[in-house]
Amino acid sequence: MRENNLLPTSLRPLFDYPVRDTSICLGGDGWYYLTGTTGYPDWWGVTGDVQVWKSADLQEWTPIVTEPRKRSTVWNIDRDGTWQKEVGQRDGAPFRPLWAPEIHYLDNTYWIAYSIPRLGNGLLKSVSGRPEGPYEDNIRGEAPISEHIDASLFQDDDGSVYFLYDNGKIARMNESMTGLAEELRLLQPSNAEHVGFEGTFLFKAHGRYHLAGAEFIDGAYHCFVASAEHVYGPYGDRYLAIPHGGHNMFFKDMAGQWYSTFFGNSPHAPFQERPAILKVEFDRELRIRPVLDFLKG
Repeated sequence: MRENNLLPTSLRPLFDYPVRDTSICLGGDGWYYLTGTTGYPDWWGVTGDVQVWKSADLQEWTPIVTEPRKRSTVWNIDRDGTWQKEVGQRDGAPFRPLWAPEIHYLDNTYWIAYSIPRLGNGLLKSVSGRPEGPYEDNIRGEAPISEHIDASLFQDDDGSVYFLYDNGKIARMNESMTGLAEELRLLQPSNAEHVGFEGTFLFKAHGRYHLAGAEFIDGAYHCFVASAEHVYGPYGDRYLAIPHGGHNMFFKDMAGQWYSTFFGNSPHAPFQERPAILKVEFDRELRIRPVLDFLKG
């Protein structure tokens, strides 16, 4: 495992609002869209909003306007949900958070994968093709996967879309993306049981598949990555890619520059629970590392 504890010293939040598990995509209209876990201060309580912000330049961000509500919420469990509404108990307190919504622009519309702990993972589709929605559940029937968390999507070069979650589990979806077309399997690095215990994300760059996951090491919440030549592997050794940057995702801007999202969930992170980005590059071994001279803010 390659040790790397460096981050850009000027890494700053994109805006001052509590967001965990930050996700960003470049939309079909040339704007960037951001979402993530909201519900501060009780991340483990009863929440239910999927909120979205937009930016033209990755610097200035504004909430999406959703008529007639005039705020950033594009979907809400109590207003729009079905199976997601059940409120459970955790340590004697009401428990039904909505965690880690992840936004994608695929097939000319917007998709948001999300998790309701203990109930299941879902997938929302914008039926208008616009980022503000309206969004509807695209998974037919019950939640596709129960108990585990952190749903994600990956679209390969041939158009196939894969559903990921938990610690590296993956299955190809059917063509309508209403369910899974095959049994789930676990993608494993060669030197560990999993790439991370949560926060799985898969993307392709330089002809290779890069599988990211979040892991606590000595109290620090890091992003680890393992790579392969084929989507199902075999994957090589996992290595530390983004220190203190666990539960992130990777995206390209309009110029082709790769970025990692960041939110701060470690005692040594430069800030806590705020959305951020940092440039990343690939070294000679096609391993990911932060660009240390990247200045934000």
